[in-house]
Amino acid sequence: MSVTRGRSNARERLIRSELHKRGLRFRLHQRLLKTKRRTVDIVFPRAQVAVFVDGCFWHGCPLHRTWPKNNAKWWREKIETNIARDRDTDRQLLALGWTVVRIWEHEQVSEVVDQIERVVRSGISALRRHRGAHRT
Repeated sequence: MSVTRGRSNARERLIRSELHKRGLRFRLHQRLLKTKRRTVDIVFPRAQVAVFVDGCFWHGCPLHRTWPKNNAKWWREKIETNIARDRDTDRQLLALGWTVVRIWEHEQVSEVVDQIERVVRSGISALRRHRGAHRT
């Protein structure tokens, strides 16, 4: 648990590297909800796409979730609070017009990058169509 960095960990760097190779440009660790201390791992402002790379332990992955036996009640509450906070963050970002992509740390990098690229490029295309319709 303590070995994995919260920001810019190896998995996140691999994903960012692949996105960059595909010509996608992004911002890192942005606070999109100004009233909250919540940061988005990878942000595509133009397409309004927010990407979170969630750790299986800390965010309660349904495939790899484990409940520690020591101090079990505290850990269960901590992880369940994290899950609730993630859902709340998603709701708030969606209400502001953002598309939210959540990725588990165990997912294949190539599949994750394909998914993000599709979402970002479709968001940019929709923006172009929308802007083009109102041009004079």
